Amino acid sequence: MPQTERPYLYLVLDGALRLHTPSGMLDYMAGQYSISQIDTPLRGTVVSFSDRQDFLAVCVEFLSSEAIQTVLGLDNDLTERIMSDQMGEQEMSAADRAVLESTGRLLSAMTSAVPSDFIRGLILREIIYYALCGSCGKQFIQSIANVRQADEIYKANSWIKENFRDSFAVEDLAGQRNMSVSLFHQRFRSAVGMGPLQCQKRLRLTEARRLMLDERKNVTEASAEVGYESLSQFIRDYRRMFGAAPREDIMNLRKGLKK
Repeated sequence: MPQTERPYLYLVLDGALRLHTPSGMLDYMAGQYSISQIDTPLRGTVVSFSDRQDFLAVCVEFLSSEAIQTVLGLDNDLTERIMSDQMGEQEMSAADRAVLESTGRLLSAMTSAVPSDFIRGLILREIIYYALCGSCGKQFIQSIANVRQADEIYKANSWIKENFRDSFAVEDLAGQRNMSVSLFHQRFRSAVGMGPLQCQKRLRLTEARRLMLDERKNVTEASAEVGYESLSQFIRDYRRMFGAAPREDIMNLRKGLKK
């Protein structure tokens, strides 16, 4: 996945992609897109290729300030409709298609005879606008609000993503950001939606699920590889998060993939 702390839109053009996120696994077909939030997925797995046996996706980076300015420029009625789930299915589907079309125009503008940052900025704002009106609009606005509060949390959260297999003390993370533990907890939860140790646990369990599903690791191997010292604790945590014991969950997932 893109190695950037900037927000980005990731659009699948050919093939199908599975994103592994702290909240679970999400599949994207050609023409569908995801918008990064502070819990950006660590990796994506190609689950199917196009008729030409390839996979193609495009990443469109933007600044938080560009997204914020676009949100602030929306008509009040539109913002209220998005946040209160009043956008119709057809309206959101049309906006999602417009994201695809605008991204194509952005790529064309970048390779035109007279490339222009001015034109790029206009089309980029258009992409953000349509994404706000699309199926991810409400979550997009919520993530923008979180990002505004979360600049100082980025490094701590990025560190957890890279080191989730290792044990750590929240006091150390708070000290590195010159915060008290209570303030760090408050800001981290506000930005990410969960505490740092809960974030670590979700990352561990999601990675273990991927190892068992994609790499066919057994339960003991997967739990040890993601940092669990107790197999029984791993199974308890796994059942709480995914609603079934590891073996049962993986069997159900494989049955679903064969349909």
